[in-house]
Amino acid sequence: MCHPTTKPSTHPIFFSLCSNRWLVMKQTELVFIPSPGIGHLAATVEIAKLITKRDPRFSITIIMIKFPFGSNDSTITSNSDSIRLVTLPPVEVSPGAIAPSLVITEFLKAQIPLLRDAVHELTRSNSVRLGGFVIDMFCTSMIDVADEFGVPSYLFFTSSAAFLGFMFHLQFLHDYEDLDFNEFKDSDAELEVPSYANPVPGKVFPPVMLDKERGGAEMFLYHTRRFRRVKGIMVNTFVELESHAIQSFSGCKIPPVYPVGPVLNTQGGSVGGCQDASAVMSWLDDQPSSSVVFLCFGSMGGFGGDQVKEIAHGLERSGHRFLWSLRQPPPKGKVESPSNYANVEEVLPEGFLHRTAKIGKVIGWAPQVAILAHSAVGGFVSHCGWNSTLESIYYGVPVATWPMFAEQQINAFQMVKDLGLAVEIKMDYNKDSSYVVSAQEIEIGLKNLMNIDNEVRKKREEMKKISRKVMIEGGSSHFSLGHFIEDVIDQHSM
Repeated sequence: MCHPTTKPSTHPIFFSLCSNRWLVMKQTELVFIPSPGIGHLAATVEIAKLITKRDPRFSITIIMIKFPFGSNDSTITSNSDSIRLVTLPPVEVSPGAIAPSLVITEFLKAQIPLLRDAVHELTRSNSVRLGGFVIDMFCTSMIDVADEFGVPSYLFFTSSAAFLGFMFHLQFLHDYEDLDFNEFKDSDAELEVPSYANPVPGKVFPPVMLDKERGGAEMFLYHTRRFRRVKGIMVNTFVELESHAIQSFSGCKIPPVYPVGPVLNTQGGSVGGCQDASAVMSWLDDQPSSSVVFLCFGSMGGFGGDQVKEIAHGLERSGHRFLWSLRQPPPKGKVESPSNYANVEEVLPEGFLHRTAKIGKVIGWAPQVAILAHSAVGGFVSHCGWNSTLESIYYGVPVATWPMFAEQQINAFQMVKDLGLAVEIKMDYNKDSSYVVSAQEIEIGLKNLMNIDNEVRKKREEMKKISRKVMIEGGSSHFSLGHFIEDVIDQHSM
């Protein structure tokens, strides 16, 4: 593993003797810059809490960048005196002249002058010493700002270690061995990738990297090359979950990797934000243990009428109890978050709600953590976003895969094929394709998911226990976070 060697621990609060007086030394300030979007931001706030709670030498500023369209990050708080949230003023970026896949990269580049001003304001105070930037996977343009301030950059990678290895390997093959990503587009070809135990099919490559014409491959390569410039990479995973991937980094020419997860907001059982949330939890209270299938597809997951009807038929035929978070996708070509259907009866098969009234409940937005933590939930049909994947592991809920976009297809592949921690409904579904998953595929997937004797369920229970031990003293991620903290301090004192 690309870890620094173990270093002796330092007392969390330290002093210097000057003119016969003890003076508390300045705190080291880290500036965290997450990408917009609730998944990235929530994980960033949680890792910031872990660092400041672990070591009072640190204070942290989290720079919040808001998308031009609506998002649901307004409820994010740190509840810590050592963490401040700074929201940058809105910036308009005209997407017309920019390739669609590059919009997020260009939008974040446009934040650089505002970020520079915010950090200048921060450093005017004499109470802190700027120790470095901790950037998100899409915020690599901010490395240049850290360089201007003469401080190191670190990466907080909010996906899997295996996917991090995939990015490095594909970038190397492209730059040094002339690999053309288009070889894997609409192809049955597979690729050996060191961070995966099985050959990776081109069908599960992130769709954006196969979008050469519209700039997706360019964006993928731009960010991955810049990952190599950071001083260290924290990954939201743990050694026991991804031992193969983490061992694959040994001896490779990449920055040190620190598995520090699962970084989760386990207090996120709050049911705020949804009028019907209390009714949802009350409904779950009335269901037998491990009997309910929970269907939820992330903050960007929504389905149109044809697919909604197939899901409904598959649920009804399976006979299982269900809780379905049903969301409407934005209009074609619009970059917006999904919304609740104004009237779900109009999009569901006629009579579906009446026929399933005793065993099912259809809702809009869902308090996912609270639901996964509930004893009535026995299966999770998931988009396989990495936060949701870790939450399902932490609560021991088996998953049936239904990825939507980004790296979710390759996450699904890893969970099903490499780790045996999920069953498949689909692994290569893409929300931008016209493919409709059939009721039969859904029914079979649900029955496999809810099979009480399946191997996935047993593995999940074991990994649940491990995931709770790794973050406490003596656990692998607790140890790895300590390494990261000491290396930041050492780097700062050079």
